[in-house]
Amino acid sequence: MRLVCLNGWGGTLHEALIPWLAQADPDVLCLQEVVHTPLSRKDWLEYRDGDHILPQRARMFDEVKATLPGHAAYFCPAATGVLWDGARPVPSHWGLATFVRGTIPVIGQAQGFVHKGYGADGYGEHPRSRSAHAVRIWDNGPVVIAQMHGLRDPAAGKADTAARAAQAERFVGLISGLALPGDGVIACGDFNVLPGSETLTRLTALGLRELVTEGGFPGTRTARYTKPGRFADYLMVNGAVGVRHFDVLQTPEVSDHCPLILQT
Repeated sequence: MRLVCLNGWGGTLHEALIPWLAQADPDVLCLQEVVHTPLSRKDWLEYRDGDHILPQRARMFDEVKATLPGHAAYFCPAATGVLWDGARPVPSHWGLATFVRGTIPVIGQAQGFVHKGYGADGYGEHPRSRSAHAVRIWDNGPVVIAQMHGLRDPAAGKADTAARAAQAERFVGLISGLALPGDGVIACGDFNVLPGSETLTRLTALGLRELVTEGGFPGTRTARYTKPGRFADYLMVNGAVGVRHFDVLQTPEVSDHCPLILQT
C-alpha cells in the first residue's frame, strides 16, 4: 500500500499539485487544508485573515476527486467560512479529506473534532475548529489510518498548551475507538507541533513510532514556508505496520508542506 499525507495549502499551488497527485497515484491520500465550494463557478477565491491573504482553489475537493477517479472520497469539514471573489463574500467549506482506492475495502470509519466543534457560522477566532478522520481498511489485514490537522495558535506558536493536550487526547480516542487489538495503526497529518511535543509523546504511548524524526529528515516544510521552525507534519505507525519505505519529499513543491510518503 502506498499512502500519501499532505497539507494541500488550499490548493495554492494547484498547477503543480494536481499533476503530481496523478503521477503519485496513492492508494490512500490523507489531505489537510481542503477547500470545498461546490456552488462556486470561479476557479480561484481569496482567503483573508488580517494581513494574511492567500489564493484558494475554490473546488479543490472536486478537482482532487477527478484526479483520483478510482478512489472513494470523504470530505470532513471543520468550518464553513467566507472566501472572497473581489468584494463579494462566498461561503466555503474548509477541512480535510481522505481518498481510498476503490479496490481497498473500507470496513469502518470515524469522524470527529479534536478542537472545538463544527464552525457553521464562520472560521472563528484562533485557535479554530479542527477535525480528524479515520478509516479502517483491509490491506492483507485490518489497518486503521487516522489523520488530523492540529490547531494553529498564533500566541503560543507550536509549543505545548492545554488545548493541544486535549486535542491529542481526542485524536487518541478517535483511533482507539476504531482500532481493534492486532490492527495496524497509522496516524498522520499536519499536527502543528514540534518534535518532542506532548502530542507525539501521547501517540507514542499508544504504541506508535514517529518516522519523520526517526528518519533524520531536516523538516517537513518547503521553501515556500519562510518562517522559522521546519517541522509540522508527522507520520506514526505501530508494530503491526510493515514499513518498506518512508520519505519526506522536498521537491517538487506542491504546497508549503512536504508530502509524506509511506510504502507498506
